[in-house]
Amino acid sequence: MSLPEPSDSTAALVTGASSGIGTEIARELASRGHNLVLVARRHERLSALARELASEHGVRAEPVTCDLAKPASRGRLPGRLEQLGLTVEVLVNNAGFATGGPFYASDPERELQQVRLNVEAVVALCSAFIPPMVERHRGAVLNLASTAGMQPMPYSAGYAAAKAYVLSFSEALHYELAGEGVTVTALAPGPVATEFWEIAGWEVSGESMEQAVPGPAWVRAEDVAHAGVEGLEHGSRVVVPGLPMRAAMLASRYIPNAIKLPSIAAALRRR
Repeated sequence: MSLPEPSDSTAALVTGASSGIGTEIARELASRGHNLVLVARRHERLSALARELASEHGVRAEPVTCDLAKPASRGRLPGRLEQLGLTVEVLVNNAGFATGGPFYASDPERELQQVRLNVEAVVALCSAFIPPMVERHRGAVLNLASTAGMQPMPYSAGYAAAKAYVLSFSEALHYELAGEGVTVTALAPGPVATEFWEIAGWEVSGESMEQAVPGPAWVRAEDVAHAGVEGLEHGSRVVVPGLPMRAAMLASRYIPNAIKLPSIAAALRRR
């Protein structure tokens, strides 16, 4: 089993736990008896979720407010864990957001913040928590990638590139750590029904994502979370939830980017 057994002194640290996939991953881990350290910026949501999970599953759930895009803020996390008396044996790097539209017209600071949260924070937390896992010869890491990272995406250039980094980074670590008792899994969902799309503001052929993307392509956050934790438990390298999306991504491998790029650009270009 690649997912460590829960204990009183260990916990799963879940970033971006205040909504969407992060909340559901926290629920999935709590149902398996893991204590939780719930990390996000929205303290009220975190506190409510912590109370819910502690009551429903009898686990310890600690809300920790942190802006992971800021080095000083995330740098305090290891010390906070020490204060709580908890050892992180499961790390879930879920926090992130997406920008959309032409890069030349985007807010430069927003684009940089996207890299800081989607990429830099993942590397920083892996750097903080993986070495102690290797020393203990026990641990598991679930990094949120995306099918968006499986090809360049005009009009979502920064997000697709960030998720491509997470996917490549996670797959490489999966093999580096295979003999160290630590598993790393990349969870790469396609469209998921969460508030993520409202924040990203993506459009497809002038319509909202909800209107434009066919129903079978969507998956529920609960199903993504279950697939991710199951994949982590079985030591999977990459998990793409949902048969239609897995089939589409497999087929897309055989289509050159020179053909895919114009189609993606035509779909995501804002009208």
